[in-house]
Amino acid sequence: MSSSTIPILRWGEPYTSLETERLAIGPEGQEYVEVSQANPGLIQRDLEQSEAAWRSLQNLRVSRLLEILAEAAELFLHADLPLGEALQSPQEYVAQLSSTSGLPWTLCRENMVKIAHVCRSMGSILTGLTRGVDPAVLDEGQAGANGSWLSFRRQAKTLGVLLPSNSPGVNTLWLPAIALKTAVVLKPGRQDPWTPYRLAQALLGAGLPSSALAYYPTGHEGGVRILERCARSLLFGGGATVAPWEGRASVQIHGPGRAKILLGPDRIERWPDYLDLIVDSVARNGGRSCINASTVLVPSRADELADALAERLAAIEPRAAENPSAQLAAFPVREVAEAIDRQIERALADHAARDITRIRSPGPRLVESNGGCYLLPTVIRCADPDDPLANTEYLFPFVAVVEAPAEELAERARPSLVVSAITDDEVIQQQLLHAPDIDRINLGPIPTNAVQWDQPHEGNLFEFLFQRRAFQVAKAP
Repeated sequence: MSSSTIPILRWGEPYTSLETERLAIGPEGQEYVEVSQANPGLIQRDLEQSEAAWRSLQNLRVSRLLEILAEAAELFLHADLPLGEALQSPQEYVAQLSSTSGLPWTLCRENMVKIAHVCRSMGSILTGLTRGVDPAVLDEGQAGANGSWLSFRRQAKTLGVLLPSNSPGVNTLWLPAIALKTAVVLKPGRQDPWTPYRLAQALLGAGLPSSALAYYPTGHEGGVRILERCARSLLFGGGATVAPWEGRASVQIHGPGRAKILLGPDRIERWPDYLDLIVDSVARNGGRSCINASTVLVPSRADELADALAERLAAIEPRAAENPSAQLAAFPVREVAEAIDRQIERALADHAARDITRIRSPGPRLVESNGGCYLLPTVIRCADPDDPLANTEYLFPFVAVVEAPAEELAERARPSLVVSAITDDEVIQQQLLHAPDIDRINLGPIPTNAVQWDQPHEGNLFEFLFQRRAFQVAKAP
């Protein structure tokens, strides 16, 4: 067997720990990576130096940081970058990420392109996050003239980021912190130590001060230490992971999205026109994103829509990771797939819901193929709008089709990270626009996974890190 190593980055300085975690890589697991593990004490000691890490960014203007991010995009996409004491090519990154995360190569590459696009587009993204304020205001601390002044109070010098393993694209959400002159502390997901490490190396290679980044593969206690010691943190995870931190001003939660598509009574008769959009919303990126649709809400025609959707999704089959047609991700930990399968079966047994995909294509949902474990796309027809499966999200293409009276559709769309409302019904639109627990609203036939990068994806990182302060300048006599 052969191995590679991923060290800890202690404010940019590689550190190999005596405690490591081994991840198998390669089609037969004949290779592996040793990932150094940071203990909570080491993390706490390092975070006591966060003031120096933050100061290393303050001599760089925002315009220079945008240049660094743009150059990092090219390095991330095309360069051989350090991986421990070796170099990792872009193709090796794709193969290794696929091996540990289960994503096929095509989806790994798509996420690479997405991350690079965000790095290149950071100027326009900051304009969206600041709502049109020139982020160069951070260079001087204030901006304005003739009695109209702006100043912002920093709420954190370091941003902790506890990442998941479901999709490398989530790394786009912490990248604006670099342009906002904030040091970043990264805890990678267990199955994806590669992406944040490669991004860190790309940023450092582009000229970012080495002390502006820390990278700590660690367990639960180490993650807690980051959340406790960083003045602001992003936390990604399932309901059980994020629940203890809900309501904390210092932690921005990125939990289950429960994204939804709503077809209004004025559009339901045209549902076949939107079938492609629904399939894309459910299945893009292997169904692993929090912005994949997990519920379709309709006032009628639910049975027809569910049957047509099941037919389309049943065509998505497991393929070898390197197959350019692969769209479905494997589960690297079989026990996770088995647990999800059992949860769905129990819910089907307890409630009046039907698995339309298994009716159309009899057979197990959990299958072994190409050396991997897969959950096949699943369409559930919920007869009861209050069925738990009507508002549930899983890490594969899973969607419930739910029928409810037109006057209840907007209320049943809540809560949600994103709702795509295909309707011109002004009452429904107004109900959605006034809902306090819908983060993003798409009015019209827009897939739930269509992201405008100059608008916040989930929360606003600029407003999370900065607060506008009252600021006055005396007029010259």
